[in-house]
Amino acid sequence: MNRMTADEGIEERLLSRSGAAEPEEDSSLRSKVWEESKKIWRVAFPGMLSKVSVSGIFIVTQAFIGHIGETELAAYALIQIIGVQFVNGIILGMSSATETLCGQAFGAKQYHMLGIYLQRSWIINIITVTILVPIFICTAAIFKLLGEDDLIADSAGYIARWFIPILYYFIFSFTILSFLQSQLKNIVIAWLSSISFLLHVLLSWIFVTVLNWGIPGAMSAMIVASWFVVIGGFVYIFGGWCSNTWKGFSLAAFADLWPVIKLSVSSGVMICLELWYTAILVLLAGYMKNATVAISAFSICLNISAWAFTIFLGFLIGASVRISNELGRGNAKAAKFSIKVILITSINIGVFFWILCLVFGRQIAYIFTSKEDIADEVASLSVLLAFTILLYSVQSVLLGAAIGAGTQSMVAYVNIGCYYVIGVPLGVVLGYVANLQVRGIWIGMTIGIAVQTLILGFITYRTNWDEQVLKASERLNRWFLQDAEDGTSSLTRERLIDNDE
Repeated sequence: MNRMTADEGIEERLLSRSGAAEPEEDSSLRSKVWEESKKIWRVAFPGMLSKVSVSGIFIVTQAFIGHIGETELAAYALIQIIGVQFVNGIILGMSSATETLCGQAFGAKQYHMLGIYLQRSWIINIITVTILVPIFICTAAIFKLLGEDDLIADSAGYIARWFIPILYYFIFSFTILSFLQSQLKNIVIAWLSSISFLLHVLLSWIFVTVLNWGIPGAMSAMIVASWFVVIGGFVYIFGGWCSNTWKGFSLAAFADLWPVIKLSVSSGVMICLELWYTAILVLLAGYMKNATVAISAFSICLNISAWAFTIFLGFLIGASVRISNELGRGNAKAAKFSIKVILITSINIGVFFWILCLVFGRQIAYIFTSKEDIADEVASLSVLLAFTILLYSVQSVLLGAAIGAGTQSMVAYVNIGCYYVIGVPLGVVLGYVANLQVRGIWIGMTIGIAVQTLILGFITYRTNWDEQVLKASERLNRWFLQDAEDGTSSLTRERLIDNDE
């Protein structure tokens, strides 16, 4: 069979499989939704647990450093919000390319390719982080050039160097999670993350409170706890628990890097534009009349929305894995059905948080502050906060669908337009020109998110998922390498089995 005939055969098989995979006629809708929900939560819940644990490590470190001194706390907050979040956004975004490739390869039963994609992501991300490391070495000088207080800048420069091992932790943590969750094995990372959080609390107490090691103690506890997850992931992968998807280190990882780089860069841009959006708005809040109250209230509401978004991030992961698996398997109808189930589930949880914010808008503020003026400002933002969280419940699923289909570059353009052409300018106009202060900034942010969600919803609704199946097949075939054990691809073996039948 020549190449063209083989490719046509694959396309026909994928399309026919899409129809064949339609649920049995006698199956009830309730049973189909139940089965899909179990698949979703199998991926989403461990993702939520791991994200909450990782976020908790940074919060605990901040709490312990806060008891060391005000200058150290300000320096830590400065480097974390500006420096670490900058690199975190890049690596997290680029690692979403690993989700796309591994998820589609697993669905297509090209199991050995998952290990190669994992190694390629390591190569690309290690080079990227190494290029960014000088920023953390020269942090003090950079902040002084930006006009920061010399004492805070020097302290931030010292803390920044402790963050360098954390930058490399990001590489392996994000990519290993993507590798494992694509094959529905991310529960091990959830357990490791939970244990690492408890370990971090214990080590922070010993190093900072008992031994009085100060900044080195707090940062050492963070490094040890973070790398505990990575080392545990290495043991799980290399120890034989992923025998089908990890065949050992291979020189094949250095082949076809450019297409992976392009997908990684577009993924990085997409996520970075998401994470930097709120950072820019916080910066704008700092120029308000009563900047202290504005920033405090704005930050409290952002923390609340960030906690809620951690839940929805699990649905983003679930949507990404389920859709990439089904597209790789050639099942367009299952991919569409999965989006509907995840979307309904996420919206229901979003409505729950929406009600909580509306009912307890003022009381929420007292978790973070005892000052009445800040609580008043938070209460005035509670309605906007509620609708922002509700939008997140829809947005996260649509972003997950984009990652699963590998359309991150298109979402990046949508983010630029909605956030930086609509959201930020509108926030400036409403906040400063219309004198709505911090509420104006938040309205601008919410409108930007709303427009983005509407556009992504329209794109998802209009997407030809049969065409996405073919694109996934073309991508997998173009980057496919034979399994060294038998020299035969999974798709080829499947065709031979069908022919025998």
